[in-house]
Order: sequence, then C-alpha cells, then structure tokens
Amino acid sequence: MNRIFTCIIIDDEPPALRVLEKFIQQLKEVRLIASSSKPIEALDLIREHQPDIIFLDIQMPDLTGIQLSKLIGYDASIIFTTAYAQFAVEGFQVSAVDYLLKPIAFPRFLEAVEKVKIKNSFKKQNLKTTPEDYFFVKTDGKNKFAKVKLSEILYVESIKNYVIIHTENEQLVTYNTLKSMQESLPRRKFIKIHKSYIIALDKVEKTESYTVWVNGNDLPLGDTYKRAFFKKVNEKKL
Repeated sequence: MNRIFTCIIIDDEPPALRVLEKFIQQLKEVRLIASSSKPIEALDLIREHQPDIIFLDIQMPDLTGIQLSKLIGYDASIIFTTAYAQFAVEGFQVSAVDYLLKPIAFPRFLEAVEKVKIKNSFKKQNLKTTPEDYFFVKTDGKNKFAKVKLSEILYVESIKNYVIIHTENEQLVTYNTLKSMQESLPRRKFIKIHKSYIIALDKVEKTESYTVWVNGNDLPLGDTYKRAFFKKVNEKKL
C-alpha cells in the first residue's frame, strides 16, 4: 500500500491557493488538510497537524515564508512557491525540498512531489524496524547500524533534522524525524509529550503540570500533548 502524504497550503493570494488545491486533487497519494492565506493562523495548523508537506508562499504580510519555515519545529518537506526567482537561494538555505516559480505548471508541481517521495524513501532507509522488541537505526557510514532494544529506551529527542535516542546505556544520533520515530514505536509503550520529545511510559518517575521526569531528566510537557499524556497516566494509576 502506497503511503499517503498530508499537506497544507499557505499563500496570501486566493488564486494561487486554488491552483495548488486543484493540482493536489489529482493525486491519490497526497491529501490536503487545510489551506490558509494567513501565515500566523497557518503556523497553528502546522503545529496541530504536523503535515508531511507544506506548500509555502514566500512573500506574505506579517510573516514571510522563510521566517515561518524557521518556526515549524520538525522536519517537514517544505516546497516554496513564489513569483520572484531571486528568493530561490534563500529558500534552499532553509533546506526546502523544492522551489516552484509562479505561475506553476502541473508537470513542475509533480516533480516537486516526487522529490518529497525520494526524501521519504531515504529516511526509511535510516530506520530499519522489525516485528521484534528491537530495531536498527543508521548512525554513520554507509552500512553502519546500531541495534536499539525498546525496553532500554528512556526517551527520544528531536534536534533539527536529527533524532537522539536516549537509552539506559548510550545516546544514539540518527538522521531522521520525530514523526517517523513515533510511527515506528509501539503506542502502548511510548507517547509524545512535546514537539521535540517522545518518552517511554514505563520510565516515567514523576510528573507535574508541565514537566515529566525520566531517569532524572526533567522534560517539558507541551499543552498540545498534556491531555493525552495524563489520560495514559491515569490508565496506569492504582
């Protein structure tokens, strides 16, 4: 079964929104979550849904696309859209997957989506899962993988385009995303508590309103994840 990529379009020009909406409707593997002409409002939508792809205009009032891209907080596939070619270099400096110049042609749009697929395929190669109680992560080198036992994971931390897996014995750094890790970890044992942290439930020592302690480390508990976390904790309460 082919993966479905979720996406959000952000552009302050309604005609540009409609063009991309029409293009996306023609693709089975891309699903539109929302469109927005207001960048600040869109940032809340991004943080709530964490879409795989963000089609992002550069020239917008209040907040430019470049500025917004630096506030996202996870490794989304950003495709910039603009009528001004001079912004291309700046767009790629913030690790955009592609840069579409308006008016956007459908073949060029398909090419950008294909680049997202290639990027996703590369990420999957960095995380090899098994149906057992362990998995392998790519650390460094072409064929260098480290075995990680689920029972030894304390928490997982996201820093830019990398993920740090904190275990009882070591810290493993891999080129990946927190979203990809979350999809690979069993939900009954692990839960996301912040845009940058996933924790092992059985390693929690104590909690407060906005803090969770794991192995002596005080980790932030975000508002977005607070309700789901305490629901899990209450299920385990005597």
